[in-house]
Formats: sequence, structure tokens, C-alpha cells
Amino acid sequence: MTSIATTSPTQPADEARGFTPAQYLICFSGIVWREALRFLHQRERFISALVRPLLWLFIFAAGFRQVLGVSIVAPYQTYILYEVYITPGLVGMIQLFNGMQSSLSMVYDRETGSMKTLLVSPLPRWFLLVSKLCAGVAVSLLQVYVFFAIAWFWDVQPPLMGYLTVLPALLLSGLMLGALGMLLSSLVQQLENFAGVMNFVIFPMYFASSALYPLWRILESSPLLYQLCIINPFTHAVELIRFALYGQLNLTALAVVFGCTVLFLGGAILAYDPARGVISRKRQ
Repeated sequence: MTSIATTSPTQPADEARGFTPAQYLICFSGIVWREALRFLHQRERFISALVRPLLWLFIFAAGFRQVLGVSIVAPYQTYILYEVYITPGLVGMIQLFNGMQSSLSMVYDRETGSMKTLLVSPLPRWFLLVSKLCAGVAVSLLQVYVFFAIAWFWDVQPPLMGYLTVLPALLLSGLMLGALGMLLSSLVQQLENFAGVMNFVIFPMYFASSALYPLWRILESSPLLYQLCIINPFTHAVELIRFALYGQLNLTALAVVFGCTVLFLGGAILAYDPARGVISRKRQ
């Protein structure tokens, strides 16, 4: 009698019991593997993700090396070249563009692709979104480490241990930027509109940050711009990567990036909720 009372006659037994960890793992690996295959078959996506930061590193940094000297600022112990300073910002650029591109595919997939099927499956909506987010972060990590390898031959050579200590920072910053893109994708109904949203998000976030210039230089030139940089989550993602690359922890950046990750991901999960989310209201 107890088992009959806890299971609705209109509800499948499997759904009532929930899914086993093995079933969650199968779904998670399937979503990640699909994203990896898409990445491998779209070589232009991989190349374009590297062309942008490499152009900044090879051309922009070389042209401004003599003009924009960087004094000794944490976490650096000595005077550094400009290309060394902007490398963490360029890594953030890779993750920012990858997060937005992954969300762009989300707009398409939820209408005609595989996510349309998954989003109506009995699997929890939050689990599907987190799986999609983790798949995008895994792809961005590959792009970032290839960029590190190329930058090494351009005299951007942090401590070897830094390539390991920076990994947690890359994971957290990738999750934050991917969650932001996912939240934005929930607000856009048509694929054409998402490109415009990206332009109003990517470029302001990137240029109004510490990716290209130290914050003390920005404060000297424009106090207002400095305040915008301080409240910009991308600034803290860049600083988290910068410090971690040299084996140090920036607690302020860690707190901001973690808090924004929870906020953006929570907003995306709520927006994709079929009962009360933004998407459900758009389809009514």
C-alpha cells in the first residue's frame, strides 16, 4: 500500500524512482562526446578561436611594446613585456568567445537539434544544462593550452608549474563565462538576434577590463572606466587566471568569479525551467 501511494498511476515507474548514477553518467558522457565530435569536425572553429588572440599577441602587443610599458605589478616580481601582461587576458578572450559560441549553438539546438529532444526528456533540466556547460568548458581548455604552447615560443614563459596551477582557475572562469552565455541564450528566441547580443556583451566586457591595461593605468586616465572595470566579472576572471598562472591565489577574484558563476548558472536554470522560465513564457 505504501508503494502504491507514493507512485502516481500516470507517472512512469522509472521517472518516479529517478535515474541511477550510471544513467546520469551515460547522458553526461554523451553530451560531452557530441560536443567534442562537433569541435573536431569544425576545424575552422578551432582555428578562429586561436586566430584572434594570436593576432593580438603577435601584432598588437609587438606594436605597443614600446608605448605601453608595464611596471612591476602583482603577481609579477620584475618588469615584464607587454605581451606577457596581456596573455591572461587573451586566454580569457578564448574562453569568452567559446562560451558565447557554445551558447549560440544552444539557441539552434533547442529549436531543431539534439537539445530539443533532451530538453523534453525526463532528465532534470539543470543536469542537461550543466552537462552542456561542462562540455563547452572542456573544449575551451584544449584551445587555451594550444594557445599557451604557441605563446611559449613568443617568449611568454610563465613557471612550468603555472600550467598546472592555472587549471582550476580556467575551469572556474570557463564555467562563469559559459553560464553567462547560456543565460543570454535563454533570453534570445531567434538565432539572428543572438549575434547582436554577443556584440553588446563580448566587446564591452573585454575592453572594459584589465585584459589589456593594468587597472592603475585605467584609474589614472578615467576613474569612471576604472569603476566599470572593477564591477566587470571578466576583470576578475582575468586576474584569477593571471595570479594562478604564477602560482598565486587572488581571493577577491576567486570570490567574485565563484559568485557570478552561481548567479549566472542559477539564472540560466531558472530561465530554462519549463514551468516558470523565460522560454516557457515566450512559447505561450
